[in-house]
Amino acid sequence: MKNTQTIAKLNIENLTSLWATASEFNHSFIANPQFSYSVIEASNWPNRLWFNNDLDLEMVLNAKDQVLSKHPNLIVPYWGIYENHSYQLLEKNGFTKLFEQVGMSLKLADSFDGLCNINLESVVTLDQANNWCSLFEMSFGYSILPDILLTTNETIGYFTVYYQNKAVGTAITYQTGNVMGVHAIGIIPEARRKGLAHQLMIMILNLSTKQGCEYVTLQASNMGKGLYLKLGFEEQFTIKNYSLKQYRE
Repeated sequence: MKNTQTIAKLNIENLTSLWATASEFNHSFIANPQFSYSVIEASNWPNRLWFNNDLDLEMVLNAKDQVLSKHPNLIVPYWGIYENHSYQLLEKNGFTKLFEQVGMSLKLADSFDGLCNINLESVVTLDQANNWCSLFEMSFGYSILPDILLTTNETIGYFTVYYQNKAVGTAITYQTGNVMGVHAIGIIPEARRKGLAHQLMIMILNLSTKQGCEYVTLQASNMGKGLYLKLGFEEQFTIKNYSLKQYRE
């Protein structure tokens, strides 16, 4: 079994590769040795700038001057895999922490049992993409441009969740090597507290096993991580998300 540090890096690689792939919509992904970023003006996602290594002052100032001065709303994740407090360089240079997440992973073994009363539908058409994006905004409070889904749905799995013939949620799956990244697990408010997110995760875990994946990774909110702990996921690192300008999570 891979060590914790290796799995954490695979988690981050899956997430940042997802952002880069989503940026194929408008060819906005730009990378240099210090940092990478994606800007899609009409969407709230991915719209990230991330550092490729541990922070130093030059990297932070270059990112501010070259990119964030023009796009202050970009979210800047700090990967808590370094054994220091280099995130303080962000806080000392005008960045505000918006929210935290927990990087988690699960080594797949046997299939998960459990009765599932939901169905998943892949997003293929414009109507499906519009519906998915509406559900996503109801679940998370911010928007994704439907054209992103239609441009990238051959490499990114976008799924609409149905319960009792009604669309109630969203999910994204994205595979890098033998790692399946799970993202955008959202259930609209009126359908919550029915165990649907748990059923959704079981379906995705079993799908990941069938596709030959060895690990599943995700990034959980502190409020939502209990669901994943019950399924056997392990907490591995924190992600502190910053911005130069206040952003609605």
